[in-house]
Amino acid sequence: MASENLNELIESALVVDDSALQRQHTVSLLHELGVDMIYEAGNGNEALDLLALLKLPPGLAVIDLEMPGMDGIELIQHLQQKGVNMPLIVASSREASLLLSVETMIQALGMRVLGALQKPLSQEKLKSALRSFTPTRNDARQNFDPQPSMCESDLAAAIAGGQVVPYYQPKVDVQTGILKGVEALARWLHPERGMIPPDRFIPMAEQCGLIHDLTISMMDQAMAQAAVWHSRGLAIKVAVNLSPLSLEQSDFMHRIMALVDRHALPADRVVLEITESSVVANKGNSLGTLARLRLKGFGLSIDDYGTGFSSMQQLARIPFTELKIDRSFVHGAHERKNLRVILQSALDMAQRLELVTVAEGIETMEDWRLLQDFGCNIGQGYLIAKPMPANELPLWLKGHHRRLAELRPLPREGEPSDSAQNGAL
Repeated sequence: MASENLNELIESALVVDDSALQRQHTVSLLHELGVDMIYEAGNGNEALDLLALLKLPPGLAVIDLEMPGMDGIELIQHLQQKGVNMPLIVASSREASLLLSVETMIQALGMRVLGALQKPLSQEKLKSALRSFTPTRNDARQNFDPQPSMCESDLAAAIAGGQVVPYYQPKVDVQTGILKGVEALARWLHPERGMIPPDRFIPMAEQCGLIHDLTISMMDQAMAQAAVWHSRGLAIKVAVNLSPLSLEQSDFMHRIMALVDRHALPADRVVLEITESSVVANKGNSLGTLARLRLKGFGLSIDDYGTGFSSMQQLARIPFTELKIDRSFVHGAHERKNLRVILQSALDMAQRLELVTVAEGIETMEDWRLLQDFGCNIGQGYLIAKPMPANELPLWLKGHHRRLAELRPLPREGEPSDSAQNGAL
C-alpha cells in the first residue's frame, strides 16, 4: 500500500501512549503518512473516555502496552467487550515474545491487528504494518452476509450435481522444491453465488448427514484425477481429508476399495488425512477401519498436529505414516522462539518414529529456510501455491520449475553453489 494513498483509507487515528514525547513522535509519523485527524490519549482510561465522545471510532489505533492506570492490554480487552472494532497496532520496547503474545491475544479476541512493533517506531515500521490495511465499514452492513442462507437440499443437490469439486494445493519436497503430491480441498462452485468456501458447507454436511456422500464424492474425483496424472507420467500422491463420521459407516471400506479398483490407482498413491481429534473417542469401529486402510496400503496422515489434546495418544495407537504440523506452529516460526521449539520438537519426534513430516501454512521464505534447517520433508502453503483447479496444475508446474534454484537450501559458508543442478521434475 503506497503511503501517499493512506489518507484516502484512514481518515483518523488514535494514539495511546503515556509518554508525551513518544506520543508526539507517533503523531508526526502518521501525519507524514497522510493522516490528518489524530486523537491522543495518555492511558487506557483516557482513551475510553475519548472514544465515548466520538460517534464513530477512528480508522486506526496505535496503542502502547506499558502505561499507568489501564495498560494497553487491558484497554484492548475493554475495546473488545464494548464492541469497538478498529484496526490496531501495538507498540512497546519490551521483548518480541511479549509483543507476539499480545498480537495472538488480539487475534483470538476476533479483533484486527496490523502489527506488533518494537519501539522506537519508524515510518518504515508503520508502513510495513499498514501494507495489509483494508478499510472497515462502520455501519450495520459491516456484518451483513449478502448470500442467502443455504439449506440441506441445496447441498445435497450440489454434491449429486458435481458442483462440489476438489481444488488441489501442491505439496513439495522442502529440500529440493520438487512436487511430491497435492491435497484435494473441497470447493462449492455455485452457479449463482460463485465459489462457496468449505467452512460454510462442511459443518452443514456433518450436521445433516451428507458428509459421507461428500467424502466419497471428493475421493472419487481426486482418485480419477490422480489416475489421469499417473497416465501422463506425473506419479504424485493425492491427499484427501477424511471425516471421522465416515469411519463409522459400515460400507465405507467397501466403497473406498471400489473406487481404487475403478480408477486402477495404487492405494499407496492416496493419503487420507485425519484430524487428530477425529478418533479421540477411541471408537473400536474407527480404529479398525483405519487399521484396515493401512493394511490395504493407504497412507494415513495425522492432520493439524498439535492443535488437540491427544496427539501422543493418537500416534501411539494408530498406524500413521505421516505427521502434518498445523500452520499455527509454522507461520511466523522464524521470528517466534516458542513456535520454533515446538516445531523442532515435533519434527524430531516424527523423524524418530519414521514418519513423513509435512508443514502446512508456509507463507514466507524465512519459514521455508527454517523448515529446511529442521529437516522437514514436505511443505505446502501460499509461498508454493494456492489451491487450484486440476487443469491449472500443469501451467503452475512449468512456472514452479523455474523457482527450484531459489527454493533449494542456501550453500553453507565455504560450500560451492549447486545452482547448476536444475533437474527435471
